[in-house]
Amino acid sequence: MNYDLTILSLGAGVQSSVCALASACGDLPPVERAIFADTMGEPESVYQWLDWLETQLPFPVDRVSKGDLAEDTTEVRLSKKSGKVYMRSLIPFFTMMHDGKSAIMMRKCTTDYKILPIRRRIRELIEKKGTIRNTRALQHIGISTDEAHRMKDSQCSYIDHYYPLIEAGWSRSDCLAWAAKKELGPPPRSACGYCPYHSDKEWLRIKTKEPEAFQKAIDMEAKMNASFQLDGTRRGEGAFLHQSCKPLDQVSFNGENQFDLFGEECEGMCGL
Repeated sequence: MNYDLTILSLGAGVQSSVCALASACGDLPPVERAIFADTMGEPESVYQWLDWLETQLPFPVDRVSKGDLAEDTTEVRLSKKSGKVYMRSLIPFFTMMHDGKSAIMMRKCTTDYKILPIRRRIRELIEKKGTIRNTRALQHIGISTDEAHRMKDSQCSYIDHYYPLIEAGWSRSDCLAWAAKKELGPPPRSACGYCPYHSDKEWLRIKTKEPEAFQKAIDMEAKMNASFQLDGTRRGEGAFLHQSCKPLDQVSFNGENQFDLFGEECEGMCGL
């Protein structure tokens, strides 16, 4: 099928960065442009890497954003129907249920702050070329062979998904090896600094290597807890970023408490 627009979903992590760079040098199929959906919550290392990456690519990178996910997560709202105050379940935070077991809350962060802003930008670009009815886009997504279960068909009538790393048979390790061979340096891990899906290993890395991002996560968790206590609809006690349901600054990240949950990230768009 011939496509009117070919774009890359750029998370500025390992896989999507290699997709961009390998596409630029001809080792992977070409794209016309990349789109980065900014939650305003990435560690500084990701934004620094993205600034550099833009200078290396022969195609434009569009930065789009729905807003500051951290601020929106901690905002207390008033229900027009019930009159109760509530906090939207935007990120998959943990809470302690009354039976003493932890539970993970529903989330809308990937859909609302990643997928939809990118989709809106694609629609804008398509409408410059024609109409939605007769114009189609091919969206490259940087999922590697070791995460092939995260591949999903497009839910949008004018967008098809394509997985260049799967097609090439590249794993995440292959992506890192390709970057090393090109002497590009290792791309960072792309994910919000406060994401509850972090493994203990990643939390420890952020705490030791990016202390400012770790402190922001601690501060956000405190604000989130304060908002959650006001929530008249809550079912559990406390809002936590770690499965232990302890505040981040009280958790011992020993690699045993919490495993990487990005493999369960159902939209296949985060952590790339």
